[in-house]
Amino acid sequence: MKKRIVIKLSGRVFGMDNVKVLKDYATFLVKISKFCQPIVIAGGGNIARHYISHARSSGADESTLDELGIEISRLNAKLLIYALKNKAYSHPPTTLQEVRHAVDDGLIVVAGGLHPGQSTNGTAALIAEKIKAEQFLNATDVDGVYDMDPNKFKKAKKFKRIELKNLKNMLVHEDSVAGGYDLMDIVALKIIERSKIKTRILKADPKIIEKAIKGGDVGTEIIIPSK
Repeated sequence: MKKRIVIKLSGRVFGMDNVKVLKDYATFLVKISKFCQPIVIAGGGNIARHYISHARSSGADESTLDELGIEISRLNAKLLIYALKNKAYSHPPTTLQEVRHAVDDGLIVVAGGLHPGQSTNGTAALIAEKIKAEQFLNATDVDGVYDMDPNKFKKAKKFKRIELKNLKNMLVHEDSVAGGYDLMDIVALKIIERSKIKTRILKADPKIIEKAIKGGDVGTEIIIPSK
């Protein structure tokens, strides 16, 4: 059986001006599927944030906004499925159980969000746990975890490795409203910790993702305590 790799893909990859990027990802996923089974979770990105912002201004509650974000992430997942053609499972699974059945088919599986109140990072960690993935790669807009926001501070330093508890402390004050998740979230970290899932946060770039799958030291590795 091929090793299973869960890849959370930044919603930015699915932007309206990124048609070529999506095709490049499809080509890349078909290529790596020769030696592993990729399970991709699509983020909602700016499109989801746009819809959530509009609905919030109309008075929609947070759980409704979460459901809206999930719908958008599933639409993003469908775009990638269409690009993958017959190499992918035919539609985004909507439950953990369905994810497991889809993975057992041996095809590339592309999912969106699953549950309200949970980011796609949390969903990706849960899926990695459910299917006993070899590795969870969180492919984001930045190339790893920094001690401060690298978009705002030029002196920001990247961690090659970070202990899970330290990352948890950094995230504990993060916003948890719908559409507000970024690098990782507490739910995802708890799942990674309890199931000892090998996890790396890295730049959403096919070459970097492939390097990580092949054991390369890219992005930021999350160090999980052995006990």
